[in-house]
Amino acid sequence: MTRGVVTEEGGRQNIYAIEPTVYVAQDSGMGFTKRAETLNGRLAMIGFVSAILLEVITGHGVLGFLANLSNVQ
Repeated sequence: MTRGVVTEEGGRQNIYAIEPTVYVAQDSGMGFTKRAETLNGRLAMIGFVSAILLEVITGHGVLGFLANLSNVQ
């Protein structure tokens, strides 16, 4: 079998895909990795800035904003 092609008895060819080499990462990517901590820090910064912007725009904090939403209905 060369390059993923097999010729059968009747002269028909079965063409198979060539399998790529398998890469196995040494670390699992789970737990307290540098990438996970960086992502967590960036999401925390986005949340903090969003809370400040919400307070500047509405004049209420996050809890006050949510309380006003429930009274509107």
